[in-house]
This record gives sequence, structure tokens and C-alpha cells, in this order.
Amino acid sequence: MRLLLTLLALLLLAACDAPSPEAPAEPGRPPTVVDAEGVIVHLFEWRWDDVAAECETFLGPAGYRAVQVSPPTENAVVEDPPRPWWERYQPVSYRLENRSGDRAAFAGMVARCKAAGVDLYVDAVLNHMTGVYSGRGTAGSTFSEYDYPGLYDYDDFHHCGLTENDDIRDFNDPEQVRNCELVNLADLATEKEEVRDRLAAYLNDLIGLGVAGIRIDAAKHMPPEDLHAVLERLDGPLYVYQEVIEDAGTLRWAPPYFPLGDVTEFRFGMRLSEAFRAGRPDRFFGTASVWEEVPFIPDERALVFIDNHDNQRGHGAGGHVLTHRDGRLYELAVAFMLAYPYGRPRVMSSYAFTGDAQGPPHDEAFNILRVHRPDGTVDCGAGRWVCEHRRPAIAGMVGFYNATASARTLNHVWTGPPGQIAFGRGGRGFFALNLGETPLAATLPTGMAPGTYCNVIAGEPLPDGTGCTGPEVTVRADGTAVLDLPPGTALAFHAEARVAAR
Repeated sequence: MRLLLTLLALLLLAACDAPSPEAPAEPGRPPTVVDAEGVIVHLFEWRWDDVAAECETFLGPAGYRAVQVSPPTENAVVEDPPRPWWERYQPVSYRLENRSGDRAAFAGMVARCKAAGVDLYVDAVLNHMTGVYSGRGTAGSTFSEYDYPGLYDYDDFHHCGLTENDDIRDFNDPEQVRNCELVNLADLATEKEEVRDRLAAYLNDLIGLGVAGIRIDAAKHMPPEDLHAVLERLDGPLYVYQEVIEDAGTLRWAPPYFPLGDVTEFRFGMRLSEAFRAGRPDRFFGTASVWEEVPFIPDERALVFIDNHDNQRGHGAGGHVLTHRDGRLYELAVAFMLAYPYGRPRVMSSYAFTGDAQGPPHDEAFNILRVHRPDGTVDCGAGRWVCEHRRPAIAGMVGFYNATASARTLNHVWTGPPGQIAFGRGGRGFFALNLGETPLAATLPTGMAPGTYCNVIAGEPLPDGTGCTGPEVTVRADGTAVLDLPPGTALAFHAEARVAAR
């Protein structure tokens, strides 16, 4: 269990003295919902065979503990705009067949990732079905307004009657948020037992195939008691994290969902992006820090990230976060997230896009293009798949996160000239960052045992343990290290990256 930062606990307690008037009594945790640890990577819109290959060749060896995949269910085929990314968030049925692969490919992926030491998490769309129109799905199913043959009909959906066309108009009104339609998507009546049964059957099918966790899309648009009723029907253990976008300066929506699992903390990535754009990583330390300004979700319930598939396109509380388009600054922000002891981190892995609706790289028939080529190389960084998770400054920090997981405290915190910070992680790791305009030149206590270490942001230890592919760092007998970081660089080393004496 991750521990609350003391200051964060005090702030949260002060923020939550008076419960939100619309919040129902919190249900207990469903017995099969479990906690989990380690870095998650979101391979957005990847094919199942590519995810499996990535688990085996990169994610497992790099220390990623879980991979989040796009919704696996049959979805609507959207022609206008042609095959956008968001069609995956319009389920037609719970058959496992879409552009990423069929049921057999999905099952094979789960098994191969598990064998590589990587849990498989599914982005689960439970709040709604497709938009209110007629069409066909990726597995050949047909549907019409509020009619999904053999699954749901008109009475299985909300028709809130609170707005002109039943769409949410006031996102501050809990009744509209949870009972009206989100951008015209047919909103399931999750208070009905038969709807809950069908949703639980879908999740149990995933569990039977070996899926270890789910991200609940649009969880904020479902009453927590309805989600609880679905989750208590599970047949086996499942790690759960829920998409709940909080208001800018309050902790209003998220608390009722804490008993059901982790909750997405969008504001952490937003505030971190703001601080890094301003060259002020020190905003996360000391007096007048962001922790005193924002009542963040408690550490042990927070799912954190810099960007996700929504906000990197300006949607879902987005538009101001760092993304892969910000180059090195983005990499340093992700590195900081993986070094800083707050929440469970998720790393984004994107594809290149020019329009906010653009779907993944595809051929003329809109088949998703492979990431892993037949010759064993990968199509990363060439204008199609971005693969941020493979960049050395990010992948190296996954090992740092794992090595420091047992020490969720900061020590030897140092803030120097503007943009320069450093901190230790209880003798398990040390991180330094220079976003300033001058070199960071200082001799600092690290809390680490004397010896030579590899700077995992710039290289990795050699297989024989006698050296490093990048710069080395020496911790002297008194536990200090001499740092010399040019502007726009960082340094990180940990106990598992110690280089043997030569």
C-alpha cells in the first residue's frame, strides 16, 4: 500500500471536512478489487500482436509492470470523420473483435504479456454504448438508436429529460453528469440489475482470459453505487482505476470513488506541466508549493500521468499539458513523475497526429499498421508511432521507480538557483534536474552508499556490471556526489544501478 505524504494528508483532511451534498454514502470496497503497484504504460491503439511482442522484447525487460490497451470490444465503424480514434469508445457489443485484433489474438496477447511479467489492463467502456444513430460494428453487428439486438433496448438507457436533447449541459450538476448523455452517447441505465449483470459478464469474460485490471472510462458519469454493484459481481481479482476529472481547485467528485479503486489525478500532470514550462520544478517543494494550492487525490488512491490520449488532443481537461511534441522537456517531466513519490504512474505511448480526431497509422483499408516489423525492428519515431515509453530518459526511470518503491519519502531535498532541484529517495535513489539557464554545479549529499553508479537517464549498466553505456556518477565516502548538469538535463541513479569496482 502506498503511503500518504503527510502534508497531502493534512490538506485533504481540511478540504473534505464538509462532504459534497450530492455525494452518496460511500460503499465498502468490493471484495475482488485489489491494489497493485508498478509503472503502467498505455500503448494507445496498438494491435494485440504488437502489444504481445512489446511485452516480450521491451516492457518486461525494462521493468514495466502493466500495459493498458485500448478498448477491446466491438465498436462502431465511423465513416465521418474516417475511422477516428474515438470510435473505440463507442461499443456495439462486448464481442472482442475490432481493428486491434480478434478474440484469439487478444487472449494470446494477455498470455504472452503475463509470461513476460507484464499485467494486462483494459480500457473498459461501461457508461454508454454508441452515439445515438444507426450503423454497424467492427464484428459485423448492426445497431440503431437505443437498440443493440440481443444486448440492450430502449428501456436499458437513460432518457434524462433534463435538457433539450438529453445531452449534459451543466457539468457541475451531478444529476445531469450521471443521468444525461455525454456528447450524445447512449447512456446505460446502470441502476438496472440486468444492465449490471451484462456489464459484469463482460468484465468476468476478461478476467477469465487473464486480464488483471481495468481503467473505467467516464467513471465520473456513473454513480459510485452503480459501479460498486457491477464490481461486486466479479468472479476474480481485478485492479481498478477510474476516470474522474476533478474541478480545478476542489476535491469534489473523486472521494466517493476511492473505495472502488484508484482514481485518475489529472491535475498533477497539469500542474507539473505548468511548473516545467515556467522552469520551476521547485514548485513541488517547500512553502507555497503546489501541495498547498491543490487538494490532490490521496497518494494511495492516485493514478498519475503527464498526458493521456484525451488531453494531449486538448480534450478531457487538456490543452495545457506537456506532450511528446514538447521534446526533451516532456521527457524530463515524465522522468520527474517517475522519481517523485506520489501516486501510481502511467506512461503514455502515442502515435503522431495532425488533427484531434485522427486515428492510428493505417493502410488504405484502415487496417492498423504494425509497430514491430518482420525484421525485428520497430516503427518508432519515424512519423507514425511515437513510442515515448522507449526513450532512454523515460525507460531508464522505470528501473529507478522500481528500485525506490520501498522508500516513498524524500530526503536531502535541495533547491538551488531557479530551475535547479535535487532529492534523495531514502538511500535507494537520487535525482537531480536542471531547468535553469546556467549549469548546475554543486556537491550535494545523496544518502546513497559510496560507490559508482550509472546515470539511468542517459545510459544503463552493462550486462556484466562493470560499467555503464552512459555517464557514471561517483558517490564519495561521505555520501556526497559532485554534480555538473548543463541546462535542460537531469541525472538519476539508484541502488540497482551500481557499477562493480573495476
